[in-house]
Amino acid sequence: MDKTDATLLNSLRIGGDEREADGGGVPRWLWIVVAVTLVLFAAGGGAWWWFAGRPVEVRTAAALAPGSGDAAAGGAILQATGYVTARRQATVSTQITGTLTQVLIEEGDVVKQGQVIARLEDSGLRAALGTAEAQVQVTRAQVAQTQAQLAQAEADLRRQEELVKSGWISPQAAELSRTAVKTTAAQLLAAQRQSQGALANLQQAKVNFDYTVVRAPFAGVVTEKAAQVGEIVSPLSAGGGFTRTGVGTIVDMDSLEVDVDVNEAYIGQVQPGMPAQSVLDAYPDWKIASHVIAIVPSADKGKATVKVRVALEQKDQRLVPNMAARVSFLAPKSGSATPATPPKGVLVPAEAIVQRDGRPTLFVVADAHARARTVTVSPQDVGPLKLVADGVKAGERVVLGPPADLRDGAAVTIADAPR
Repeated sequence: MDKTDATLLNSLRIGGDEREADGGGVPRWLWIVVAVTLVLFAAGGGAWWWFAGRPVEVRTAAALAPGSGDAAAGGAILQATGYVTARRQATVSTQITGTLTQVLIEEGDVVKQGQVIARLEDSGLRAALGTAEAQVQVTRAQVAQTQAQLAQAEADLRRQEELVKSGWISPQAAELSRTAVKTTAAQLLAAQRQSQGALANLQQAKVNFDYTVVRAPFAGVVTEKAAQVGEIVSPLSAGGGFTRTGVGTIVDMDSLEVDVDVNEAYIGQVQPGMPAQSVLDAYPDWKIASHVIAIVPSADKGKATVKVRVALEQKDQRLVPNMAARVSFLAPKSGSATPATPPKGVLVPAEAIVQRDGRPTLFVVADAHARARTVTVSPQDVGPLKLVADGVKAGERVVLGPPADLRDGAAVTIADAPR
């Protein structure tokens, strides 16, 4: 070993005083390694705590008791959400373009069929109506005058014919009188046709004048007032945004129903006329008896749903269009006098049950945490619902489609509104 190498080795040696200063012989670099390791461990633990402790967003549904109010009439075989809609509503406009002089409605007003709700400026059309009425009077006078002339010509002809028979005048004079009668009769026919034309013009003027009065097409409630006095209203859309195309919107409250979207995988469970129960989100304690009107023969390929129309058998002032609603489709009532004993257990959606360690398991949300429960699933199904014999109580909310990494005790947040 040469002198250079020996010098380098001596420089790497730690003296006795330095070893004591570093903690009784522990090298300083070892303390640095330990400190860095602790920092990395703490950072990793904090990251694990942050991500593992973050709530998992889940969808939930309530476990139903067979035969309960939510599963009445043999059990709710399916649930769907939708909105209250009106089958009969209209945005009322004018049939001609004009300026509003009166608007006689406000939001919330109840109107009757044919009730006047607005008026347009009508001076020009009123003048045209007066002209048409005067023209009718003129043509009627012309008809009366021509009728009198015809009567006189016919009387003259009769006298001429008598004189011809007596030999007092020549037959040529009687022929002239006969020609006068035919001419006057033709003039009367022309006057009558002119009178009919004047009457048609008068009728058209009345129709145009009536267009200045806007009436309610049916009885209902005004939900929107779209124009004010002084604004121009037209039945046609005009550019620029200065012309209104409607006066207001009227809704027939007797035509309210619920339109719900049913997953196409379960649409076979729904039949026209089957009983149902509707609950409004605004009034969760109001259970409205309903029935299926029709299944709309068209599917939404984006949502994989089919629209179902549901009739409401009870209506009052609480019911308004566009309210959110939840519909439970019910199994038909049994015709037997003795009701069947409801099976033991609760009904949960099939997608809530998953396999964990080879056992059927579902997660119940309690105190914002998911609690895993091993359950016994009965072979008896009620539509898309599974009958769980034990492990869950009616009213508890179960997680739908639990993620594979969801574990017992994990913090969760509910993404959907309770249903």
